[in-house]
Parts: sequence; C-alpha cells; structure tokens
Amino acid sequence: MEGQQHHQKSNNSNSYNNNNNNNNRQRNNQKKDKLEGPKREAILNLQRFQDKRIIVTFIGGRKVTGTLKGFDQLMNLVLDDSDESIRDPSDNRVFTGETRKLGLVVVRGPLLLTISPVEGFEVIDNPFNQPEEEQPTI
Repeated sequence: MEGQQHHQKSNNSNSYNNNNNNNNRQRNNQKKDKLEGPKREAILNLQRFQDKRIIVTFIGGRKVTGTLKGFDQLMNLVLDDSDESIRDPSDNRVFTGETRKLGLVVVRGPLLLTISPVEGFEVIDNPFNQPEEEQPTI
C-alpha cells in the first residue's frame, strides 16, 4: 500500500513538472516571437548625416560635435573625431568656446536631447499641422 501511495505521489509530481515545463516552453516561444518580430523603423533617418559632422546635445546640457559613423534604431550613435564643448564652471548654461578632444565615442540614444548638422539645415513641414479644409461661405 505504501509503495502505491509513493508511486501515485511521484506520478502527480511528474505530471506537475511536465505541465510546468510546457508552460516554460510556451513563454520562451512567445519571447522569441517578440524578439524576432518585425523590425521597427528609426524615429529619425540619420543615413543622410552619415560621415558628416553633427552636433549632439545631451540631457543635462553637455554638447559634443563629431563625425557620425554609425547609428541604430534606438538612436545610439558612433561619433569619430569628436570634441566636447566646455561649459563655464560658474554658469553651466554658458559655453566658454573651448573644447576637449574625445576621439571615437559611443553615445547612448536615451541620453540625447538634440541632433543637428554642423553645416546647414533644412526646413521641414510640421508633421502635426493638419491641412485646413475649405469652409463653405455663407
């Protein structure tokens, strides 16, 4: 009798383990589907700035100028031949005009505030403006 109860308990625990393993496999497959899903487009197409000098402003006020060598959809950047603009120690909002050489740097996208080209800019239409519809005259 004791042997049958022990055998029955081990069958129950095997059933529990099998169900648990199946659940884990399903969760892992769902995670893979999310990771292997469609690629998201970058917020901003930086391809046209590739190998050109850009100015990057960070959250917190630091400013770096460098040549854009690479980027990804998360806005992480690789800048070469980069320089940081030095701020006035007595007033962090004012730049002294001096720079410090940084060389090759990797910039994390979540820290970026602005990205702009050193030479020139182009005016774009406001994507949030909606065309005005003609109102009927009364």
